[in-house]
Amino acid sequence: MAGKRDYYEVLGVARDTDADAIKKAYRKLAIQLHPDRNKEAGAEEKFKELSEAYAVLSDAEKKARYDQHGHAGIDQQYSSEDLYRNINFNDLFGGMGGFENIFGQMFGGGRGGPARGRDLQTTHTLTLEEAFKGTEVDVTYWRLESCTPCKGSGAEPGSKVDTCPTCRGTGQVQRLARTAFGTLSQVTSCPDCAGAGRRIEKPCRTCKGSGHDRHRRTVTVSVPAGIESGQVLRMAGQGEVGGRGGPMGDLYVEVQVKPHERFERDGADLATEAFISFPEAVLGTTVTLEALDGPVKLEVPSGTPAGKVLRLRGRGMPHLRGAGRGDLHIAVRVAVPEKVSDKAKALLGELAAELGADATKMGKRKKGLFG
Repeated sequence: MAGKRDYYEVLGVARDTDADAIKKAYRKLAIQLHPDRNKEAGAEEKFKELSEAYAVLSDAEKKARYDQHGHAGIDQQYSSEDLYRNINFNDLFGGMGGFENIFGQMFGGGRGGPARGRDLQTTHTLTLEEAFKGTEVDVTYWRLESCTPCKGSGAEPGSKVDTCPTCRGTGQVQRLARTAFGTLSQVTSCPDCAGAGRRIEKPCRTCKGSGHDRHRRTVTVSVPAGIESGQVLRMAGQGEVGGRGGPMGDLYVEVQVKPHERFERDGADLATEAFISFPEAVLGTTVTLEALDGPVKLEVPSGTPAGKVLRLRGRGMPHLRGAGRGDLHIAVRVAVPEKVSDKAKALLGELAAELGADATKMGKRKKGLFG
């Protein structure tokens, strides 16, 4: 397909549809579009599109990511195997056979031949300054790789390896099963060789016949400017080794950004505080603040009340996707001295009499710089 359709459109449901209604919509359409019942051209692609939509919208975490980031958020976070990993089709269709098999054929499960390696996930913590500028970081983690002595075969070097006579090296066997769609040929892993397609005379002493061993690896990850906590970076081919010479899985690095002592963050916007004296609040002043990219000047108008939030456009975080930057919001705080001289007390008394100040009219401070 040239482009992905909206998942809600594919299932024919509204965005606020609950999980039960999403399940019912999928069951109905899946039976109609199942390739063993629907012989129209493109039926298999429509079935895959439908099932992908269900796999995302039936999972609360995936659904939330899709609602926020669209298809890009799903494609960056999940491999094809991850999308369908937790779906129980036997339970979903009440024992109607055929679905486990068709998904195995379409999405890689249950097929013989090389299997893709497992995806891995790790977390890396950044400072706000690093997230502002973008950076390169070294991430260290453990993964399974091909055993060096046996080169991933699982056999002790020099020992005999035979083709499995049951599956003839395919790693799978077939059986016929009656289903709601007629008699289907179901493919399962070979029970005699566990899908390996071969029998080992003497297992490798290093890996005990698994063909894998664990290694500690470090990979350099490019972190784009403007990244936020919870966003995930995908490192293709940096996961675990695949079975029977299959491709490596991927490594997903979840980024966490440390809280900052001076700035709060809301997306691409930043917030901070500026402290001024009471005379400066009355008369107005210019305050120099240290932003993430250097000093900035803030013009505080005369008569600015305590708690007033002023904005500097384009001085926040870079937008992760797209040009420009967010804004810097600055809450004005009026500093009150703990001790004053007798002369200052007298002057303040005269000022209070002159202004007729009434503290009960001051508004209460809101929690959080973003309200």
